[in-house]
Amino acid sequence: MTARLIKSTLVTGSMTLLSRISGLVRDVVLASFIGASATVVADAFYVAFRIPNFFRRIFAEGAFSQAFVPVLSEYRNRTDEAAIRVFISHVSASLGLILLLTVFTGMLAATGIVTVLAPGFLDDTEKFSTTVTMLRITFPYLLFISLVAMSAGIMNAYHKFAVPAFTPVLLNLSMIASALILAPLMGGSALALAWGVFIAGIVQFLYQLPALRKMNLLVLPRLNWKDTGVRKVGRLMVPAIIGSSAAQISLLVNTILASFLVTGSVSWLYYSDRLMEFPLGIFGIALATVILPALSDTHHSRTKAEFSVLLDWAIRWVALIGLPASVALILLSDALVATLFQYGQFTAWDVEMASKSLVAFSIGLPGLILIKVLAPGFFARQDTRTPARIAVIAVGVNILVSLILIKPMAHVGLALAVTVSAYVNAGLLYLTLRKQDVYHLQPGWPLFLGKVMIACLAMGVVLYIGAGDLKLWTEASLLDRIIRLTILILVGVVVYFSLVFSLRIPLKEMLKGHKSA
Repeated sequence: MTARLIKSTLVTGSMTLLSRISGLVRDVVLASFIGASATVVADAFYVAFRIPNFFRRIFAEGAFSQAFVPVLSEYRNRTDEAAIRVFISHVSASLGLILLLTVFTGMLAATGIVTVLAPGFLDDTEKFSTTVTMLRITFPYLLFISLVAMSAGIMNAYHKFAVPAFTPVLLNLSMIASALILAPLMGGSALALAWGVFIAGIVQFLYQLPALRKMNLLVLPRLNWKDTGVRKVGRLMVPAIIGSSAAQISLLVNTILASFLVTGSVSWLYYSDRLMEFPLGIFGIALATVILPALSDTHHSRTKAEFSVLLDWAIRWVALIGLPASVALILLSDALVATLFQYGQFTAWDVEMASKSLVAFSIGLPGLILIKVLAPGFFARQDTRTPARIAVIAVGVNILVSLILIKPMAHVGLALAVTVSAYVNAGLLYLTLRKQDVYHLQPGWPLFLGKVMIACLAMGVVLYIGAGDLKLWTEASLLDRIIRLTILILVGVVVYFSLVFSLRIPLKEMLKGHKSA
């Protein structure tokens, strides 16, 4: 099974890498088009884009996927294809109806939603009205992208990851086209970006359909609230909505509080969060995507000990990849923001502000990845209540720390609050899995972790010396930035993995799923 998981993770990771690269190109285009602190349009768009994304990540990719994939895996192990098709038909109809009602309500209540989620915009009539208009255009994206998430859940349960992982590329391409092509046709209006989001939802949904047809799982929706599987997904979703919303609520709290700060704060947090999500998406979400169906299958067909070993394998990969990624993001924060975003309306001041929040976010990267890996240890066993209770605690911590740090540290304090809450969430998930006798540390962890830390330290020293100060990056030409950053990244990778091999961290055994020291 582990060899298949490695292959699936590589496929998902490579497709996600392509998505993240196209996402960075998208953000470069948007940064040049609307900037950050120079215009109210930037903050308005990112709030209007974040709100439907917030609901998408909670209800579709979060709660729904966490409830749907384990139940579908159970159907795969215990029923035939006909029963699976009926189950998918009933679930898709139920989900579609709920989404239609949600989107209709959201569009009607756009003014109230912006008032609640970005109250700081009320003092700026132009920013507030622009945000409301954009939200009404972007909100239907929730309908299409949630159906995309369901399609992806079906394919993931059958261990087919390439199509779902590539799909986000279409969002990025759509938004790039909206900025470069649609906006000029609309007289340079930033509303083109909102329409780009709307179009992207439709394109992504249509892209999934041929893959489902090939699997013979493209079925017409039929509403049946009494279906046993539908009710089971519904019961699991209720607490999962709370459990999956921890990170999203933390980011939403940031948006609300940042709306009271100087113009540009929302955008600085957005750009730094996007950079932090680059390794989180390439590795963390890729690993989480493949581990959930694998754990679900293991729970239904294998032993408790094998479940623990599989979870331990995933956590070791978090340490091996997540820790150096965190160190690199922290030390290269100035370089990354300047190289990728300092164009057009995005100034050197924006670079400095966004890089500071990137450091705060990056400290929490290992914790955020751990949540992605540990939570499936509960979802695979169809336990969505425990992560929900833990998430409530984490959200409370985030709000408390945000309120404490926002005055002395402004937007940086908000990013740091997300980091603190992430480690609280991950720590409680870990301790609970141990307490429930579900997960046991495999032999060799102290030595393994010590070796990883030594490799991270060596890489960190090299990156610190090579990175230099902020002024070096903001005053350099684009070509100089690209060359220097590329060299630093390559040198960092070589130093880290040279130490990994020199210290005999057993990558071959980890690739095979063996216990490692």
